[in-house]
Amino acid sequence: MPAAKLRTMMMADLEIDALGLLCPLPVLRLRKRMGSLPAGALVILHADDPAAHVDVPHFCAEAGHEFVGVDGHAFTIRKR
Repeated sequence: MPAAKLRTMMMADLEIDALGLLCPLPVLRLRKRMGSLPAGALVILHADDPAAHVDVPHFCAEAGHEFVGVDGHAFTIRKR
């Protein structure tokens, strides 16, 4: 595992496993689980649905969250 990815995972406030789920379930799970987090919380969503590469950044833009980036199947989001 790359060192940068390991550091990001260790600093995450929440990790969400959405592997094997198809659209729209990864984003729905992300929205539900982020609801109780404080602003500034770092979330890592693990999703292997190809649509997640479009859906997650779109969700962040619409909801006002920061899409930090993606590394493979790990999407990093900061709650605003």
